[in-house]
Amino acid sequence: MANTSRQISTMLTVREVSRLLHVHSNTLRRWSDHGIIKAYRIGPRGDRRFRPEDIAVLLLEESKGFPLATRESETSDRPQDNLERYVMSR
Repeated sequence: MANTSRQISTMLTVREVSRLLHVHSNTLRRWSDHGIIKAYRIGPRGDRRFRPEDIAVLLLEESKGFPLATRESETSDRPQDNLERYVMSR
């Protein structure tokens, strides 16, 4: 039980991740709903939490300059491509 509460306490909130990624919290929630970024639901309200490792991977991939999708109609199986498409469309 203590291990589970420690894991939850190390997870990041919507506010923390939105500040790290420089996006609005509603944008982050939309990405979560679309599966672009993995969120874990906790508590009776179903609050979203994010693993720091997932955010670090996302930031690392972005910093390596993975190619952006050039058209909105392009489909991709990589969540990173979908994330970049959303960011670029803002």
